[in-house]
Amino acid sequence: MSKGPGCRYGSHRVLEPKGILPQPALRLDNTADIWDNELLIDVSTLNIDSASYTQIRSACGSDPAKMEAMILGIVAERGKMQNPVTGSGGMLVGTVREIGPAFPARKLSTGDRVATLVSLSLTPLRIDRIRKLDPASDQVDIEGQAVLFESGIFAHVPGDIPERLALAALDVAGAPAQVDRLVREGDTVCIIGGGGKSGVLCCYQAMKNAGPYGKVIVVEYSKENARRIEELSLATHVIVADATDALDVYRKVSAITGPRGCDVTINNVNVPNTEMTSILVTKGQGLIYFFSMATSFTKAALGAEGVGKDIELIVGNGYAKGHAELTLDILRESKEIRTLFERLYVH
Repeated sequence: MSKGPGCRYGSHRVLEPKGILPQPALRLDNTADIWDNELLIDVSTLNIDSASYTQIRSACGSDPAKMEAMILGIVAERGKMQNPVTGSGGMLVGTVREIGPAFPARKLSTGDRVATLVSLSLTPLRIDRIRKLDPASDQVDIEGQAVLFESGIFAHVPGDIPERLALAALDVAGAPAQVDRLVREGDTVCIIGGGGKSGVLCCYQAMKNAGPYGKVIVVEYSKENARRIEELSLATHVIVADATDALDVYRKVSAITGPRGCDVTINNVNVPNTEMTSILVTKGQGLIYFFSMATSFTKAALGAEGVGKDIELIVGNGYAKGHAELTLDILRESKEIRTLFERLYVH
């Protein structure tokens, strides 16, 4: 039963502190009794964002039981899946259970399979049981329910792509969509953290946009991931290095670009303290897109100032118009990336 109109942005679900929006709130009302402009979803899988899952796994020593307890504890305390250390969430896939009479979506019916395209850090969520958790995979199967606000965006799970594969790609859909906006033909692009989900998709889009006269330089910590990028021809240059060592990466990238540096830098890493690396490898009046939720924007802004770099710094907004379709189209266009993602994320 719905219970009248609520705030378009979900402020009526905020329990603490009152008067703010759901994302910065400490605690949300996660009850399943929806308001007229809400959508109720039976959740099957959470895709916890990489920075958050990495932190949880590290804090729990990769112990599945401890990780389950930590995730359940966060959701029980906050009414949402928002890591208190990273502040980030992820996304989910599930089945539409109830549609409020004022929910604005068209072409939506109960029983539809959908993936939410807004962060779990602002999504009211209840977990009844964790069915499967693998420390190596950030996809966690659960039984529970979630609420999508009127302002929330979602995508129907496509029929031609396996559900887990679609979920893995849609989790980072904002990244390749922003690369499509930012990278121009002939650009020199540096992708820091190119071996993960977002990195691979960004590499593909950067190579496509930069064209034969551009350069795509990947900085990757994992030798295995670096070899994968080379085998898939997703970069013109691959550097194996620790992205937290700013001067080492700067020297290695400069050996390729010369003193000019990169036109565009994309930061996808899931660990902190890579801001200065991104700044040093980028040319003056260049651009950095920080997709990583491990980024300290204070460090980035003050760090750029400190080394006298006039650089445009862009916060990694996970939403870009048309991002879901662009990202799913990469899986349709590239058999190699689809095969890789199926091996990594479809079990």
